[in-house]
Amino acid sequence: MKVSIDLDKCCGHARCYAVDSELFQLDDSGYALRADIDIPPGAEDKARQAVNECPERAISLH
Repeated sequence: MKVSIDLDKCCGHARCYAVDSELFQLDDSGYALRADIDIPPGAEDKARQAVNECPERAISLH
């Protein structure tokens, strides 16, 4: 499983980071640093939660 973040849609709310601070890394302003993240085994539920928490719908699962 992989997470993609549309960096143009990310507004820096940091809700993904609040769900899993190891999986979602942010810059000093709260914006996502990486557009594509491989989800390690066991972190799938956290990834799904982050998708649901993003108010801009900038995060998607593949």
